[in-house]
Formats: sequence, structure tokens, C-alpha cells
Amino acid sequence: MKEIQFAPIGIIHSPFKVPKGTPIQSIAAKGMEGTVELFQEYTGGLKDLDGFSHIMLIYHFHLSKEPSLKVRPFLDDQIRGVFSTRAPNRPNPIGISIVQLIRIEGNILYIKDLDIVDGTPLLDIKPFVAEFDIRDATKKGWLEKSINKISTSKEDERFIK
Repeated sequence: MKEIQFAPIGIIHSPFKVPKGTPIQSIAAKGMEGTVELFQEYTGGLKDLDGFSHIMLIYHFHLSKEPSLKVRPFLDDQIRGVFSTRAPNRPNPIGISIVQLIRIEGNILYIKDLDIVDGTPLLDIKPFVAEFDIRDATKKGWLEKSINKISTSKEDERFIK
């Protein structure tokens, strides 16, 4: 198979200057504000995005360690397969966060509920639509016993370079 390459379309700016202490999911980052600086050549793609209350940011985990197929994830102390986690040390270190879109001014998106480290390269933006994106998750795997800990969990540097 041919290699796939992506180039950033922008930079995410947040109050989290280092990974340590960053919320580990956007649901745990209530009220945290930041901006997305879209590179000028992509500004035309923002047309009509302001009609959505939430967006999905797809980004590169640029500070993650080498990929590993087995990790000790947040909210657990057992080794798990990386594909059963949201850990950043993946074969393709891609992250996804759902954030609230406050407003757009030119090439700057003002967002809230942000769980991303400042300076993170943005790969794509997609509108979040509950009717498309929410499913009834009847099984939560190993997270079932610790899902209620998410609001107090922060990044502890286990996955950064």
C-alpha cells in the first residue's frame, strides 16, 4: 500500500502550554477556551461552519512518544491494546476532539471545551451533528468501571516524548 501523508491546515491554540495537566477528553475540559488558527489558504472552507454549535477537530499528536501496540491508558493501571484506548502513542498519532464553536473571525475559530495542547497541528475540521454522530453505546469495555473518573483525570506525561 502507498504511504499516506498529511499536512497541517492550521494550529490549535490553548491555555495548556505543556501536556501535563491537560484534560484527557473534551468532556472534562468544560469551559476551557482557545482558538484554532486556520492557515489563510483554507479560509474559504469555513463557509457555513458558523451554523454549527459543535465541531470535531482532527489533529496530530505531535508530542506523543513512539507508537506502541500495548499501553497503560489513563483511567486504568493494566496494559491494554492501543486500539481499545484513546492513547496518543498510536501507529498513526491522530486525535479527535469535539469542541463548542463560539464564533469565527476571518481565519480564527473561537472554541470552548478544549482538551488539546497549545501548538498542536490541525489536520481537519468536521461539523458535529448529534443525529449522525451519537450512538447508544451499550458496551464500554474495560472503561466501564472507571468512566466516572474522567472529569478529574489530567494528562500525566506518560505518553509524551
